[in-house]
Parts: sequence; structure tokens; C-alpha cells
Amino acid sequence: MIELSEKDKPVAQLLLNFGACPRCIFRFCQVELQASYRHPEKELLCKLRTFLQSSNNESESSCGTVQPPCKRIRLESSKEEAEEQTTNGSHQLTEAEKDGNGTNEDLKPPVCTVCLGILQELCEMDFVKAVCQKSNSSEYQFSSFVFSVSFPPQLSVREHAAWLLVKEEMGKEGLLVEKDDIVQLKEAYKWIIHPLFLEELGVPADGKSLFEVSVVFAHPETDEDCHFLARTCASCFKPAKNKQSVFTRMAVIKALELIDDDDFHKNFRSPPSSPKAPCTAVDIQCTNGAIFVAGRYNKYSRTLPQTPWIINGERKMESSVEELITEHLIATFKADSFNFSSSGREDVDVRTLGNGRPFAIELVNPRRVHLTAEEMKALQQTINNSSDKVQVRDLQIVTREAIGHMKEGEEGKTKSYSALIWTEKEIRSEDVAVLDSMKELKLDQKTPLRVLHRRPLAVRVRVIHTMQSEYIDEHHFRLQLKTQAGTYIKEFVHGDFGRTVPNIGSLLGTTADILELDVESVDVDWPPALDNE
Repeated sequence: MIELSEKDKPVAQLLLNFGACPRCIFRFCQVELQASYRHPEKELLCKLRTFLQSSNNESESSCGTVQPPCKRIRLESSKEEAEEQTTNGSHQLTEAEKDGNGTNEDLKPPVCTVCLGILQELCEMDFVKAVCQKSNSSEYQFSSFVFSVSFPPQLSVREHAAWLLVKEEMGKEGLLVEKDDIVQLKEAYKWIIHPLFLEELGVPADGKSLFEVSVVFAHPETDEDCHFLARTCASCFKPAKNKQSVFTRMAVIKALELIDDDDFHKNFRSPPSSPKAPCTAVDIQCTNGAIFVAGRYNKYSRTLPQTPWIINGERKMESSVEELITEHLIATFKADSFNFSSSGREDVDVRTLGNGRPFAIELVNPRRVHLTAEEMKALQQTINNSSDKVQVRDLQIVTREAIGHMKEGEEGKTKSYSALIWTEKEIRSEDVAVLDSMKELKLDQKTPLRVLHRRPLAVRVRVIHTMQSEYIDEHHFRLQLKTQAGTYIKEFVHGDFGRTVPNIGSLLGTTADILELDVESVDVDWPPALDNE
């Protein structure tokens, strides 16, 4: 049973005459029953011709009713008319096709003049198997998939030409068809292809799936079909870097919205000409969406930067916190690359103690996306066994949205430090004890000289919430500080040539400098603590 009615006959016949495939005919006849598109093309073509032939026979045998000229009359028109139609790009029917009695071999379809083969062999099982072979050989872990396609831009041009003819044909019956009424090519393609992928991959299509199968189709006649638009709508086509052609899909669609029907007919064949070849799949890619791993790290070395320290292409330190952690994540999740972020950062000579510093790592295009809790514990242990400079805890897979908790309100969070301080003049315990009574001390911190090359010049107000001193000797004491996040502790100690006021030196009336600094805690309640026993 074919999902067309008598009213669709003129449009179906028109489209078939100039070489449109059955599925494109369904689209222009606004057939929205998905199952109609899923039968093999040869079967659809046979049913379509049978439908049109039976309609014609019924028209010929009816009495007292005037019907439009039937297909047989048009086919038996003058030789000159037929030749002219063929010159304009139509598909010249064989005798078997005229009678609707051809075998499957006789009915081998030509390349569709509208979709250029997209809704023909390129959406049948053989093509799906070729795509699935690519995905199955890539070792991706997935439980569903999302399928995306990119079509050559001239399909919009050919569809526009076909729509103008259909609009004219339906206008004869006093009917109006808008371009938006036509079933979109991409939509019809996915109606056909999704069940085939389900059958072959064994998993359903899901628009929210992390696993994406993408296919890029191309056609050798793209520029030839589109070049007239560059003349008539030049403003739509602007050369851009990294693009092989100015004829992008969006540029072509914009031009088609601007060009009037007469100019289009003057510059492009209607009906569209028969293509020399079908579309081909020039690129098949499988990718998994990024996954995110979070945790907390402790840094026990004073010669280890947080991220690779490279100046003018020369590495200054052997490794980094980032590298020591991500090396094992990349290997386990089989990801292509990563992006590292954390709640603040410490200098190369600063240790991070206590519960550690929260971090998150985006793993790009991972082959593995699921690890059990036990596997995550084992991965954490592998990282910790690999180096005594860095240890991680609470390692877990999180969502992209959850990472926002690490950054939100970061300026309002508090951090605790321990600093070993030297003073130029001799001090007594009661000299430094004065610091203990200072609460909510406000600082004006001009951007430090050491970071001015990468941060804008500004004066930032920061707060030292509490201080607790521990006298060591006449030139040394240790200071425990709880501060607002974003406070430059080193500059608070030595003053940075007066760029931070007040500072320890000005408060004690001497020159002061910092010898050691440790981060004792980063008060961000993320990620959630895990039972790592």
C-alpha cells in the first residue's frame, strides 16, 4: 500500500518524469508516515509506478468526468517535446517503465535529480553496514547513539527548483504549497537510517547520547550548481578562512531566500538536470562526547608547577601536577586530549596540604565512558603509586554542570595558609603576637609585578580574616592565615615594593620576606567526599 492519494497524482507524476526518486516524491507530497520511506527503493519505485498506472487506467475508464491528461498521453506526445524534456534534465522512461511492468533489474533507478542519491543507496543497509564497521572498529563504549549528517549545499538549490515546479503544478488546482510543507531531506533520511542503525548496532538512537556518528556527503558538481547564486546574490558569499568553498549550506539558503522566482528560472534549469554522479560519503567520524573527572590533589613538592612550565618552547620543569594526574586518565579512558582546571592555583614552590585542592579534567573524545566505583578507586591508587609528589583523593566522574560548583562563588570562599617568615630586624614573641588580634584586615593589592605580564593592572581589595603567629627565633616566625580567596600571600608578607598595603613589613616596622608557603585548606565543598577505605 502506497501512502499517496489521487490528489497527489499530478505532483508525483511530474516529479517522476524529471527523475526524482520515490522518497523525494513522498517528501513533496507531504507523506509523514515514517514507515513509508523504509521500504527498499526498487520496491517503492515499482509500487509508485503501479499506483500511477492504475490511476491512469481508472481515469481512462471513467465516464462523465474530465481528468487531467494521463501519463500515457504525455509519453506518446511528439518526439520533439520528449527530446526537449530530456535536454532539460528529465529521466527518459523505458518501455517497461511506461507500462509499469518492468522487473527489478529493468527498474534500476537513476540518480535522483533532487537528492542526488542521498535517499537512494546512501540510506540502505549496505551503506549502514559500512558506517557501522567504522564505529565497531574504533573501540568506543556506548549504549546509544546520535547520528548527524552534512549534505552538499546544492541539494537546497535542486530542492528549490523542484518546489517551484510543484508549486506551479498545484497552483493549477487552486492549491498552495509552502516550502516548509515539504518533509525535510534530513528528517526523511533519519526516518530511514535510524532503524537500520538500531538493527546493526543493537542500540537506539538518542538525541542526548554522548556517542555521535557523523557522515559528511559531498558532490563534484556543487560549485557548478551554485555558482549562479554568487552572481545574483553576491552579498551572501564572503570568502572565509579555512573553508574550501564559499558555497556553505547557510549561505546558499540565505541566497535562495533573496532570489525571486523569475531570476532563479533564468539561471538554473527547472526541472534540475540529471547529475553525472551521486553524492559520496567523504568523511565518516565517530566521537564520544567529553566526560569529566573531578577530585582533590595534594602537592608535596616545592619544585613542581601546577601546569607545564614552558617558556619560549623550553621546558623549565620536568613535570607538573596536571601531567602526573592526566597521564593515567588519558590511558584509562583512551581519550584524545584533555582540559585541566582547578579551584585556584599554587606557585611552583608552594605545597598544597590538608584535604587538597579541587580539580576537574575534561576528557575529550574518550573511548571508555563508564568506570565502576571499584575501577575509579583502582585508577586513583595507580595515580598515587606513580609519584610521591602528588596524591589525589575523591576521584569521580561528574557532569559538566557540576563543575560549575567549583568555580561559583570562588571569590567569596576562604583559604588557609601557613607561611614561614623572615624579618630583617630582631623580633620578640610579643612583637609578632600583635598580629593575632587583627581580624578582617582589609588589603589594597595592586596586581603583583610577577603576574603583571598575564593579568590586567588593577587594585583589588582582599581580606585577611584571621592570623595566628608562632615565634621561632629573633628573625623567624610562622604565621597561620585564613584569607579571602584570591589574596596574594607572598605580596602581603613582603609588600611588593609598596603595591600591597598594609603588609607584614609595614605592620611590624621592618623588612619582611617569605621563605616557605603551604596551602593548608581550600574551603570549597566540592567534589563530594568519597569513602576511599
